[in-house]
Amino acid sequence: MTLLQAIFLGFIQGLSEFLPISSSGHLAIAQHYMTDFHQPGVLFDVLLHVGTMVAVIFYFRREIILLATSPFRRDEEAAIYRRLLLLLIAASVPTAIIGLTFKDFFEGLFENIIVVGSMLLVSGLLLFLAERFRRQGRKEEALTLSDALVVGAVQGLAIIPGISRSGSTIATLLFKGVDGETAARFSFLMALPAIFGAALLSLRDLAAVPAGSLPLYLAGAGIAFITGLLSIHFLMAIIRRRRLFYFAIYCWLVGSLVLTLSL
Repeated sequence: MTLLQAIFLGFIQGLSEFLPISSSGHLAIAQHYMTDFHQPGVLFDVLLHVGTMVAVIFYFRREIILLATSPFRRDEEAAIYRRLLLLLIAASVPTAIIGLTFKDFFEGLFENIIVVGSMLLVSGLLLFLAERFRRQGRKEEALTLSDALVVGAVQGLAIIPGISRSGSTIATLLFKGVDGETAARFSFLMALPAIFGAALLSLRDLAAVPAGSLPLYLAGAGIAFITGLLSIHFLMAIIRRRRLFYFAIYCWLVGSLVLTLSL
């Protein structure tokens, strides 16, 4: 892997992780057409996700501090954030079960470009339907255990390349009547334990990384952080203006192009 490839893939990850267009799908497509690209396991992909995870932590630092300190405070705001923390933990359970059970199967799909293209079409359909049939939104204090468990299961299935994690989880919450900004915030915060867990599981691949390649991995993660931070700002503005339909069109176009080239 070259420095240019690392920067390019970091840019793709940061741009597509938060925009509902599937970062895993775009990474799989880009790596498929980079004939000289090689990595041990999926460590590089996971490090790119860690870069975007740091972007989430930075952007939502106030909410994360309130979540972390809520068990030790007794004010009214702390009660809201304690409940939200429990819902985030609950959402992580089905994600972890699905991810650990089907990890090897999902990783094998990254090399199947037809699956990637097909799942991009599915992502586009989810976004279209969510925007078309979204209902009056509920805020954080109205989120339920059912919301958390369902969206946690959807996040677990979004490991499939081509299924947008942010798109599918936000769409699910919109279907369930959650406010757009609330859905986006919950989706981003819910991703943190999932990405952290994937990073831990991928540490076993660290020994197989050539010593000279590690700076390239870190450069890609750094670019993913910067681009991801900008993408969060952009998506929050899009959510407020109810313009997810444009991302549905994009997913359909890219998915159709990938299937056409593959078939």
